[in-house]
Order: sequence, then structure tokens, then C-alpha cells
Amino acid sequence: MHTKVTALVGEAPITIETGKIAKQADGAVTVQLGETIVIVAAVAATKPREGADFFPLTVDYREKAAAAGRFPGGYFKREGRPTEKEIVTSRMIDRPIRPLFPKGWFNEVQVQAIVLSADGQNDPDVLCVNGASAALMVSDIPWDGPVAAVRIGRINGRFVVNPTHDDLERSDLDLVYVGTERELIMFEGSAREISESDFLAALEFGHQAIQPLIAAQKELAEKAGKPKRSITLLKAPEEILERARVLAGDRVVPALLTPGKLAREAAVNALFEEVEQKLLEEFGAEKVTDFVKNEVRYHIQHAAIRGLVLNEGKRMDGRAMDAIRPISCEVGLLPRAHGSALFTRGETQAMVLATLGTGEDAQEFDAYTGGATEKRFILHYNFPNFSVGETGRITGPGRREIGHGNLAERSLAPLLPLDDYPYTIRVTSEIMESNGSTSMATVCGGSLALMDAGIPLQRAVAGISIGLVTEYDAEGRLARYQLLTDIIGAEDHFGDMDCKIAGTDRGITGFQLDLKLRGLPLNVIAEAVERARVARLAILEEMNKVLSAPRPELSKYAPRILTLKIDPEKIGTLIGPGGKNIKKLVDESGCEIDIEDDGTVRIYSVSEEGMRIAREAIEALSAEAEVGKIYRGKVVTIKDFGAFVEFLPGKDGLVHISELANFRVKKTEDIVKIGDEIWVKVLGVDEKGRVRLSRKAAMNERDAQMAAQQGGGTGEGAAASAVAEGTSGGEQAQSAGSAPSQTQGASGGGGHGSAGGRSAERSPQHRQESRERGHRSEHGHGGRRSRGGRGGGGGNRNRDRR
Repeated sequence: MHTKVTALVGEAPITIETGKIAKQADGAVTVQLGETIVIVAAVAATKPREGADFFPLTVDYREKAAAAGRFPGGYFKREGRPTEKEIVTSRMIDRPIRPLFPKGWFNEVQVQAIVLSADGQNDPDVLCVNGASAALMVSDIPWDGPVAAVRIGRINGRFVVNPTHDDLERSDLDLVYVGTERELIMFEGSAREISESDFLAALEFGHQAIQPLIAAQKELAEKAGKPKRSITLLKAPEEILERARVLAGDRVVPALLTPGKLAREAAVNALFEEVEQKLLEEFGAEKVTDFVKNEVRYHIQHAAIRGLVLNEGKRMDGRAMDAIRPISCEVGLLPRAHGSALFTRGETQAMVLATLGTGEDAQEFDAYTGGATEKRFILHYNFPNFSVGETGRITGPGRREIGHGNLAERSLAPLLPLDDYPYTIRVTSEIMESNGSTSMATVCGGSLALMDAGIPLQRAVAGISIGLVTEYDAEGRLARYQLLTDIIGAEDHFGDMDCKIAGTDRGITGFQLDLKLRGLPLNVIAEAVERARVARLAILEEMNKVLSAPRPELSKYAPRILTLKIDPEKIGTLIGPGGKNIKKLVDESGCEIDIEDDGTVRIYSVSEEGMRIAREAIEALSAEAEVGKIYRGKVVTIKDFGAFVEFLPGKDGLVHISELANFRVKKTEDIVKIGDEIWVKVLGVDEKGRVRLSRKAAMNERDAQMAAQQGGGTGEGAAASAVAEGTSGGEQAQSAGSAPSQTQGASGGGGHGSAGGRSAERSPQHRQESRERGHRSEHGHGGRRSRGGRGGGGGNRNRDRR
């Protein structure tokens, strides 16, 4: 039966439908906000998974390109492995629904969410959390829901429900709140140093905002829900559990209080191996299965640890409830890394490296559902097997590693100037030792590594994890509880909460709550937030003793950056056909070059010489022809009427045949050849941008300058530039081509001067020889310039090389 319900959440309606599509699933719904639509379906196996000792829940979230009217990238043009966004969203859906399944039920459950329509503004993630809850509510799968989710932003001091992507750009808070009708069950997100009081107010606001969704799901389940199936819970036989308690006796607590993680685990393992052996002897292998052994270990340790905390006020490592493990910080350990830090807190240790890259190093992705299309700050978290002293499969990063890296990344990002910082930043956290709170160690180590690299992090950031041990009465009400600061691995495993909060001395920047309970009152979370604030300040104090501000300079191995601005219309010229020009420049300079559509050009290089080469080439490209200025150019085309000379990159002009030399030139090839480098002067630019050049004027001006430098404009220095051919009387004429000779004190009457008593008239054969000598001179093979007689043959062409 097709059923639809609508909840007004904030100012926008959210619609949930069931019974129309995916009717073979145990439960399936579509959820719509704006033009974003998701389908979420839940299916549970009919039998328990063989040998399972944990609840086999799988949550998978996928975004489809077609939902945004696009094609997937890549050769195959179809979606592939889950993206980081998809993995993080899958974890977001998983965490609030997992605690509400029955304990001891081991049937495999799969919850799949698919984005069917994406409007680019309303993110599907919170819709999928609501969809997962609604699908389970209408199914026959046993589940103690509903839960509901909203995203809370804050714009200009005002809380906003389910802000769009555009809204989030102006918001200083991005909080995903998930709760039941009365209690909180999960939160995660980031903020720009929001105060603890404002953060708690946002949680309260979020709890009120989910109530219409809770009511809508109850209505949907009442109208279209299936009867819940009968199930059998798997538990260890009580008689075996009781016998194990007797066999372990009072030795459990001393084993748990053994100092050191590895020694503690060894003591506990030795005790339970003895207990298991006796149980096998008494009950047999058919009853004492691996499942029963695991249940025995868990229940006995669970009860002992909770008794220590609640009854005796003790923790396994001997600390007080609000004590932080010993902290040590080191920076600059790795000489080649741009920034490095080793952060150690008890038996948890993170080696964190910071690397600076270019704009080309930014991570790009298809944002089918809207939001940013690239990341210029990337944090990767790695958890090798040796960090816990174990062996196992060595693979790529798993969902846990991606989730932990995402939490640390969003905790540090608000303190980085990502909008105007020209570098791409990558932080990698290598966990060297693990005994709880490795993600928060990554935040602390990441903050130090960024500062060690000279990256302008505004303030130091630290993170802490707060745990919880609870006790409920017979009616299911919270009777007593104890918060634990800086939990170790066993306290996380046997406790009820892992509340991670990161921030600066001014406020909170990142947060994530994981509960094993079916909900928690907000007043308990308020205490945890305050406990985290106190601990965070203590950690920051230790970190600031080592490095309290970014180093004033970058590492010598980090790329330097130079930003230039060119005319956007010249971008195509800079890049060249098929990228030819930019590739050549990159090869010649050894630099990396980023070009933006507005004409901003960034040059990255670790070499000053490479930076200079790239800068000069780009500046030359962006230069405009200046009338009256002299340029060094290359002949690119020969015509009957003159030569075209490229005098700026991608810019050429015409040297008319009459402007090649001071004498009449019959053929352009008599003066220049393709590939010759000559001096030219810009005479003018017409309305179409065509440039008129003159070699003759350039050589006249350059010779006049040389004459002034050598002899103050008179005497031998000035006479050295005189050219016999083409002068009349005492007039000095400068030949920029193949004039036959130079002379001191040019004189004579009539049309031609004389040189050392010789006639200025030359035979055609002599003129050809002179041109050849001049051509060789221009390419580095000419003779010495002569001050009298004919001299070195290439004297006139040689002036083009000055």
C-alpha cells in the first residue's frame, strides 16, 4: 500500500513514502527534501550468520551521477568504488541505528541508500539517516526506533535547520544531530571555534527540530508497517557463565589492573585460557564453542571494569577519572618532511607529517550532491597492524581509517586560511602505537606538524575523548554514571560512549559522538563537553611548550610560490596549442605553474633560478608592445616586402623592407634569414593591433647610445659607429645590414663616402661575401669589429647582438 507522510522541519517539508518501489525489500522508503530524493531499503537474513560474534550490520550509501544529470568520469563511464564522501555518510547512517538492534541477534542486516535525485543544495546525508530509520520502522526487522536527523547551521548568530550548501558557506557551524524522541544518540560535525554554551544550545535546538520527523515516522509505521518477526537471541548458557565467574574468582580485577597494555592483555589472556580449559573439561567442546568463549570473556571483563569505575572509583591504568595520560611532543624530527611532529599520550602515539603542494595537488571530485568540488586541505590517517602489536591483512585504508581521518581533518580545517592560501596542504598521520583516542592524537600531532611546516594555522588545536560508564535500574532509567577523561582502548571497548571533541583555547572545532546506549540525556553530554574543555586546555598547554606558533619560514624543501597576473585573453597563448608552451616552460624552469581563469598565475619552485626563468617568460608574455621601445626579436617569416619578427612571446610585427637598413635593400633575404635574432624598435600599433617595427631605427638608437658611452658623442668613439655607405658629406649613417665597411672620420662629397682612401663602391661579389660574414657573425662566428678599413667582416651584423 502506497503511503506518504510529511514533516515540516524548519521551514521546509520532508516527505517520506513507502509501498511504491522496492517492495521486495523488508522495508523501503523514499525521502525527499526540495528536489533531492533518496531511496533507503533494509533487508535482514532469516538465519544467524554462522560463527558470528558481533552484529553483522552493513550500511552502504551511494551517489549516482544520473541523479544530478551527469555522466561519471573515467574510461568505463560508470560508478566504481565508494568515494570518501560515500564512506563517511555510510558511517554516519550506521552509528545511530546500530545500538537499537537487539543484543544477541546475529542475523545479517543490510541497509542500502541510493541518491535518485540531487538538486545540488540539499545534502542527502541526513535524509538517508531518516530514511534508514523509516525503512526499519516499516519493516519486520526487530529494531527499537525511530531516530531522526537534522543538520544545524548558525548564520549571523541564528541557528538554521537543514541549511543548504550555500547557507553552509556563511555558517560557522555544521552539526548533524541524531536523536530519539527523548534522548540524544549521535552527533558529528565541525565549527569555527564555537563556545561550549553555544554548542549545547545547538544540541537543544537540534533535538526540538527532529520531533516532527519522529512523529512522521511513527505515523508511517502505524499506517504501513509490517508486524515484527519473531527472533531468537543467542547467548552463552547461564550455567557456563556462572561457572566461569566462579573459576575466575577474584583474579579478574588484579589482571585488569596490571600496568601496561601488553602486560595487561597477557595477564587477562592467561587467566581466561585457564578458565576456558576447565570449562571444556566440565561441559565439553560442543557447549563451550568459540562464541561461548568470547561471551564469557566479554561479560566477565565488562562487569569487572564497570564495578571498578562505579563502585571503587578506579581505572585500569590507575588514573583519576578526570586525569590525562602523560603527554610528550616533539617537532622537526624528519629532515626532509616540510613539517613533522611526534605526539605521544600514554601508549597512544602518532607520527604526523605536513606537506605543501601546488594548486595542481588539490583533490578534485565529482560533487554530484553539491558543495565543494575540490579540497586544498587533505588529512590521511593510517593505522598499521604493528601499532597494536598484531599481524593481519595489509590493505589500503578501510572505512575506520577514512572516518578517523575525516574527523581530524574537519577539526583542523577551520583554523587554516584555505580561501586565500596558495598552497595545497596534506597531513598524514601514521599511528605508531594505539591504546585509544588515535584520532584525537592525530589532531594534536597535526596541529604541531602544520606549525612546524610554517603553515599559518591561527592557533593550536587539540582533541580529547571522553568515555562513560553507566548503570540502569530495573525500569531502564539511568541510575548512575561516571565520565572518564582520555579513555584507553579497553575503556572504549567495555564502556558506553566515545565522545571526541577537538578545539582551541577559544572554542570547539570538531566533534563526534558514538554511543552503545539507546540514547543519553543532554545533561550528561553537557558534563562531557565541559570535561573535554578542561582537558583540552591542559593538552594545549603542553603542546605550546614545544611550539606555540607557526615557524616564520617554510622548510627549505618546500616549494616557494610567486603569484603573477596576466591578461585573461593571454591564457591561451601561455598554454599554447595542446599545452605546448606551458609544458616547454615547465621543462625549462623545473617549476610547477597553475593558471586560473581570471589570469592569476602561480609559480611553484624550490629553485630561485627556475623561478626567475618562469617569471621572466610569463612577464614577457603578458607585456604589451610599447611604441618607441627596443626589443630583441626573432625573424619568423620572410616576405618580399619585409620580415615578420616575434619580439614578445606570441607577438610579432612587420619590419618593412625599407626599415631593415639605412640603405636601399633589394631583397629581404639580403639582410635577414628566418631564425635570425635582431634588434627592433616599435614604430606604432594600428587599430587592429598590428605592430610596425624598424631594425634601422633600433640600430640607429643603439649606436648612438654606444657612441655616447664610449666617447661622449665625439671623437673616436662616435666615429667608430660611422658607416661609409649611404652617407653624404660629413653625415654619419648607421647601417643595420650588410654595409661594406666602417671608417673613422667619415668624410667626402657626393653620394658615397670613402674608407681609408678606398672607394665605397663594392662589387656584387664583395657585397655577397660581406653578407655571409655578417650572417656568421650574428650566429657567433663573425670576426672582430674593426675601427678602420674592412676589419672583421661581421661588424655591422654584430651590433644586433648587443
